[in-house]
Amino acid sequence: MISKDKDIYFMRLALKEASLAFIEGEVPVGVVLVKDGKVIAKAHNHRETLKDPTGHAEILVLRSGANENDSWRLTDATLYVTKEPCIMCAGAMVNARLGRLVYGCKDEKAGAVDSLYNILSDKRLNHQIEVVSGILEDECALILKRFFKERR
Repeated sequence: MISKDKDIYFMRLALKEASLAFIEGEVPVGVVLVKDGKVIAKAHNHRETLKDPTGHAEILVLRSGANENDSWRLTDATLYVTKEPCIMCAGAMVNARLGRLVYGCKDEKAGAVDSLYNILSDKRLNHQIEVVSGILEDECALILKRFFKERR
């Protein structure tokens, strides 16, 4: 069982990644992938930079983490992300057999974990993922609100 203090610690690292995305003009979503208490990969959104619709932080960190893990199966890993994942990212997590997801704030418009869909807990799929939500929720939501307010 992972303690809430550890979840907060790793979510703060994900927020640092989100801050880097903010500075780069990317939607400020940050992710860290943790296995055995150690960060094995970290990323932030790069859709604009890479001109790639799959350049979401979660996709980038799953690719990097699978490479670092020397396996596409990430059953013993926890992914910390500042915002509720979308359909694409949630699907990739199921395909990676991710063990656990911890996210900060909900995404009422595109969230595929709790808000619009429940992909990670869908019993029709061949893998379900433990989910913890609301870790540093206010901080995670604030950086997104600041980003979009500055863009309007």
